[in-house]
Amino acid sequence: MKTEHVAIHESAPNVFAELGLPDAETHFLKAKIVAELYRLTTELKLNQTKAGALMGISQPEVSRLFKGHFREYSVERLMGFLTAFSHDVEIVARPAPQRGARGHITFKHAVA
Repeated sequence: MKTEHVAIHESAPNVFAELGLPDAETHFLKAKIVAELYRLTTELKLNQTKAGALMGISQPEVSRLFKGHFREYSVERLMGFLTAFSHDVEIVARPAPQRGARGHITFKHAVA
């Protein structure tokens, strides 16, 4: 059997940007919000039906969301789902660290 050598390299945090996908930063933000929604659902021991009722969507929609099919949801709607879990969403705008550099959007889970 012949062994194939595969090059491995450390990637940037945003895999969507690494892959050259359009709107990579927005997609990465959505993925982080969905990961937080999944974490909250698990932490509260909710099934998908109860999580969907809380967010105002159906169980099949929750299933698709948690499987990574969230392109059709806006960032605003996903933030609304976070508020349904009794979480505040705070948006902070500040200058980028390097003058003239394009800013970026980050999501941080706040510990209560």
